[in-house]
Amino acid sequence: MDQTLLTVMTVFVILAAVSMMVQAAVCIGLFIAFRRLQEKIVPLIPQAKGILETSQQVLQTSHQVLHTTQKFATDISARAISIADLSKEQVVKVDELLTDVSARAKVQMERAEMVLDDSMGRAQQTVVLVQRGLLKPVKEVHGILSGFRAALSFLGRSGRPTVDHATADEEMFI
Repeated sequence: MDQTLLTVMTVFVILAAVSMMVQAAVCIGLFIAFRRLQEKIVPLIPQAKGILETSQQVLQTSHQVLHTTQKFATDISARAISIADLSKEQVVKVDELLTDVSARAKVQMERAEMVLDDSMGRAQQTVVLVQRGLLKPVKEVHGILSGFRAALSFLGRSGRPTVDHATADEEMFI
C-alpha cells in the first residue's frame, strides 16, 4: 500500500481512538454527574412519595366534598323552586281573597247606605207625622185657650177703660 494511504489511515485510526477516548471520558463524566444527582435525589423520593400520597388524599377528599356539595346544591335548588312555587300559589290565593273581600265590602257598604237612606226617610216621615198629628192640634188648642183667656180677661176687668187703654185699643184696631 502506498505510504500516504497508510499515513492517512493511521491519522484516521488515531483520530478514531482519540474520539473514542473523549467519548469514554464524557460517559464517565456523565456517570459521575448522574451518581451525584442520584445521591441528591434519592433522599427526596420518600418526601415526594409522601407529598404525592397527601395530594391524592386531598384530591379524593375534594371529590367527596364536591360530590356532597353538588347533592346539597341540588336539594337546596329543588326546595327553593318548590318554595317559590308554593309562594306563588299563596300570593294568587291571597289576591283572590282580597278581591273577594273588596267586592263583598263594596256590596255591604252599598247596602248600609241604602239602609241608612231608608232610615233617614222614615225618620223624616215620622217627624212630619208628629208635626201634623200632635203639634197642629196642640197649636189649635193653644190658640183656642189664648182666645178664651183674652175673653175672660176682658170680661173680668171692671169699669170703663182708661183713655190710654182705649187709645191703645184703637191703635191696634187700625
